[in-house]
Amino acid sequence: MSIFHPKLFTCLKDYSKSQFYKDVTAGVIVAIIALPLSIALAIASGVSPEKGLHTAIIAGFIISFLGGSRVQIGGPTGAFMVIVFGIIAQYGLDGLIISTIMAGIIMILMGVFQFGKMIKFIPYPITTGFTSGIALTIFSTQVKDFLGLSIDKVPGEFLGKWESYFQNIGTINFASVLLGVISLLIIIYWPKVTEKIPGSLIALISATLIAYFFKLDVPTIGSQFGEISSAFPKPHMPSLSFETIKNLIQPAFTIALLGAIESLLSAVVADGMINGKHRSNTELIAQGVANIASGIFGGIPATGAIARTAANVKNGGRTPVAGIVHAVVLLLIMLVFMPLAKLVPLSALAAILMVVAYNMSNWRAFRDLLSAPKSDIFVLLATFVLTVLVDLVVAIEVGVVMASLLFMKRMSDIANIKNMAEDDETEENVCADLSGDTLVYDINGPFFFGAADKFGEIIYSVKSHTRVLILRMKNVPAMDATAIHALGTLYRTCSTHKTRLMLSEVQEQPYQALEKAGYIEKIGKKNICKSVNEAIMKTA
Repeated sequence: MSIFHPKLFTCLKDYSKSQFYKDVTAGVIVAIIALPLSIALAIASGVSPEKGLHTAIIAGFIISFLGGSRVQIGGPTGAFMVIVFGIIAQYGLDGLIISTIMAGIIMILMGVFQFGKMIKFIPYPITTGFTSGIALTIFSTQVKDFLGLSIDKVPGEFLGKWESYFQNIGTINFASVLLGVISLLIIIYWPKVTEKIPGSLIALISATLIAYFFKLDVPTIGSQFGEISSAFPKPHMPSLSFETIKNLIQPAFTIALLGAIESLLSAVVADGMINGKHRSNTELIAQGVANIASGIFGGIPATGAIARTAANVKNGGRTPVAGIVHAVVLLLIMLVFMPLAKLVPLSALAAILMVVAYNMSNWRAFRDLLSAPKSDIFVLLATFVLTVLVDLVVAIEVGVVMASLLFMKRMSDIANIKNMAEDDETEENVCADLSGDTLVYDINGPFFFGAADKFGEIIYSVKSHTRVLILRMKNVPAMDATAIHALGTLYRTCSTHKTRLMLSEVQEQPYQALEKAGYIEKIGKKNICKSVNEAIMKTA
């Protein structure tokens, strides 16, 4: 199969009119869900409200048109909020645009080089840790608007935010709190009335009407951003320099990595809901193109949105047509109704994002992981704390390094070397045929740098009177360069003592690795045996 093969063209081969109606219905419903979320996420990210819609329209259309999932819905998500806010604070809007475009290029390269399958190697405690950390960070950013606090500039760091909130608690706006609480209650309990219309939209409309007709003095989108344009954005490319690219390469990689992880996780969840199979590398390429386009038109980073994708599936969407309809409907809403967005109270948007943060926190999975092995708990908590207090990039880097080291330790603990003459549980009765000048060792487990030190036992056992040394490698599935180097040291030791080195039951990967390194030739193919007994018979 080719690397790039969009699902849309596969689905259209046997597309029916009845499925078209279902896709249109699902697309309209998802657009209604995406409307308040896109506006809220844009504001919380530090950009104007319409940029959230621009992202949902442009990136959402491309992700559905070119993507590798039948039902993936793309757009701005809460995971990017903290990153985007930080990039704008440090590098400005042009810095965000360049970072988003660079991230798109990186994601395309990830797809071209078929990194789609590599995402599965990121451990679950890491994804749970940083997702929960992002959720807590999102929640903390919404406290000011929910309470209507009068703070000119909220500190960027987590602890600084809460210190500022407590210092300014006396400026609380009770009308904002009232609207925020009403919005929360509507979002929580509206699904009991109907799930066809999202509670977040009803909450946003209700809070806006209450604030408008009762003339409540609360902060609104208009009071913070002024008039909101309904025009479609024009392409814009900031000036580039080597220094700019060098400064933005780290945030670009962060956006690309997080976007890849979230989009493929969302695609996997969707596969489970429709019993399908997405094309991971195609999805990465589509996500990359979508982010490049979003950046060029002044939008923010986009990825697959799990909640909107699930809503699409639940409402009958089964092909990318639903995602395309969602983008078109959002475009129509923006062109007609966007100027009215200035009336929306910020506390209502804060309530929407607080619910997003709660749903994103996945606290049940976090709780369940606390009963996992201590090493996994350590990775989980370290990733969570670093995400909240330091930086998402640092959290992922440290989490991956810690998980890798712990994995290597586990593999090292599994690997062992036994002297078969001293092992009462050996599978083969070789003791009777062994003479005092013949040693047989059974190596078990992956033979890599984490376990190579155990090879020293064999090296030190070779003495001048040792005539034959047999290594049984039946249970060695893989070897790395360090293991090959250790075997080379053993070979030289055997050569010094004129000891014959023999290998038995060598598996495919170790054999190929040894052959490539030249040790099969050095040891001699006649000394590579199918069993320990065969090796012993050759020494008789």
